[in-house]
Amino acid sequence: MLVRLLLLGLGGALGTLARYAVGLWCQRRMGGAFPYGTLAVNVAGSFLLGVVMQLSAATDLLGPTARLTLGTGVMGGFTTYSTFNYETLKLLQDRAWLTAGINLVATVAGCLVGGLVGIALASHVAAELGLGTSKRLVGG
Repeated sequence: MLVRLLLLGLGGALGTLARYAVGLWCQRRMGGAFPYGTLAVNVAGSFLLGVVMQLSAATDLLGPTARLTLGTGVMGGFTTYSTFNYETLKLLQDRAWLTAGINLVATVAGCLVGGLVGIALASHVAAELGLGTSKRLVGG
């Protein structure tokens, strides 16, 4: 139990550091007029969580401790709904209606697509490698 808690905390710390790095990179590359960093980590995190959960559900590659460490720890530290919410509310407060709307739609749609692509990719790779079952989290 203690080892799982330590791995969870380490995963969260690594996810947080990765989120910070991606946010800085996006801001330097694309500027700060739109919350690109938050969008990027939420879409990428949705994709990666889809991969982790599908591999955990359909194969023996990821056991419960790895799923907890990667899914709850790393992805929990990496993605951030609260920042998305704050940035969107700030855009609305600043009367940047179009930018707020684009952020809302891009985040929700991007995260859904990212998650579906992650699940599909993990299913395909697992099937090609002959790992696990045909069990899928979505669509099957």
